[in-house]
Amino acid sequence: MNKNNSDAFDVCIENAFDFLSQEYAELFAGSDATAFQHPVWLDTLYRKLAPVAAAKPLIVTVRRRATGKLAMVLPLMRVPRGPMRTVEFADLRVSDYLTPVCTAEIFSELLQDEDACLTLRRLVRPFDFLRMCKLPDGRMPIENLLAAPRRTVMEMNAYATALVAPFEQWRAGALSRSYQKELAKKLRQLQKKGALSFSCCDDDASIMVAIEMMKNFRGPRFRAQGDGDLLQRPEYFDFYSTVALRGLRAFVRLYTMKMDGKLIAAVLGLCHRGSFLVIMSAFDIARYKSQSIGALMFEQVARDCIERGDQILDFTIGDEPYKKMFGGQPSPLWSVTQAGSVAGSLALFALRQAPWIKLAAKRMAEFKLRPART
Repeated sequence: MNKNNSDAFDVCIENAFDFLSQEYAELFAGSDATAFQHPVWLDTLYRKLAPVAAAKPLIVTVRRRATGKLAMVLPLMRVPRGPMRTVEFADLRVSDYLTPVCTAEIFSELLQDEDACLTLRRLVRPFDFLRMCKLPDGRMPIENLLAAPRRTVMEMNAYATALVAPFEQWRAGALSRSYQKELAKKLRQLQKKGALSFSCCDDDASIMVAIEMMKNFRGPRFRAQGDGDLLQRPEYFDFYSTVALRGLRAFVRLYTMKMDGKLIAAVLGLCHRGSFLVIMSAFDIARYKSQSIGALMFEQVARDCIERGDQILDFTIGDEPYKKMFGGQPSPLWSVTQAGSVAGSLALFALRQAPWIKLAAKRMAEFKLRPART
């Protein structure tokens, strides 16, 4: 595309970009982005998590040259990982799907603007390593935009089940007959223990009680698995509770199950375009493990989603067996990596050559992000 064309794009870095602005709200609403690029999600992530992780905003904006109208936002970060300078999507371990905020059509048009692409590639440097993980599909080939190597499939999948009304019809089609009978039996056992209730939080107080309960239930469970739980860390507890409070009755739902008025299970998720995306769950396994309380909770979540008119129950990333038992179908996730220095090239070479180094690198990526020094 000729740079004098009225539809050419201007690309710049706007690290103080306001994700709560009207222009971003309009861009997001008309885009092909996911719930993890929602204005509240990204605003909270940059404000709450980035400073603690010593991550610096790298927010790329693309505007129409003729009108100045916002056409795309690429929410990135500069994240120090040991001696490596990395450029990544705004994630910090909380987002399951990562994508530019625009339509596939605008993205395709941007790829035709050679000057804009060259400017964007220059602005995201310098880096030793560029990591673009959790890409849900190929509609917006970010590797072409960044002149990066071809994407590769990740080792984990995402799972989602299509919902149909009424609930009984979905249940009969998604769950095996034997599993339906098993859950019905578990439900009867649970109901004999007391007054069982299921609801969706509708005020700030119930949100905070449920989040605190989730923290308490998840701590021992994840310690037993040898992995730390993000919710135990103050900055992540602050992030999730802030998103839940700010997103209440808008794009967040927090489901709870109670026994005799006491919380025994909770599921936190995001609502986006007819889908409910599960991002965190917690159960009183100590008291109710033999009643399959987690499965019963997800069954009730599916029922409520169907009654609300949702079409998809998205269990998001992870290959846990229960997702298939609820009719979850796997979909691949993709990753784009690019070296930007000799050190980055060596690290990338080692990553591709030695499986044990690859595993070590994965562990490093999940390693506790150090707080910013004061």
